[in-house]
Amino acid sequence: MSGATKIIVGGGPALDELKARYSEAVFVGPKTGEDLARLFASADAFVFPSRTDTFGLVMLEALASGTPVAAYPVTGPIDVIGAAPVGVLDDDLGKAALAALNVSRTQCRTYAEGFSWARSTDAFLEHLPVIARANT
Repeated sequence: MSGATKIIVGGGPALDELKARYSEAVFVGPKTGEDLARLFASADAFVFPSRTDTFGLVMLEALASGTPVAAYPVTGPIDVIGAAPVGVLDDDLGKAALAALNVSRTQCRTYAEGFSWARSTDAFLEHLPVIARANT
């Protein structure tokens, strides 16, 4: 994706190593609130590089901003994106990011609105009988 501006949000113990390795990227540090929302909304795609995150709430934040997601096809992204036309899951994140550029921002926003506290509560309550049966 030459020619694209890659903005990295966040910090962590590998930050200095990543800055040295990816000198063409713009590292803006940790962001929250309105600053983070502006970054999500201004992005053409959100690349989620984790293979181990258990859910990936940050993907929902990107989708709520109308930004499509590119991620690995692993637990977390599969749970959030699945087969919905709001992101691209691929073992090649570069390929996924380029394909995500063709995803409808409106569909991303609409999809994210379906993830509410009420929906989460309903899903939890639906699973309680399954858990109870498994423990008897």
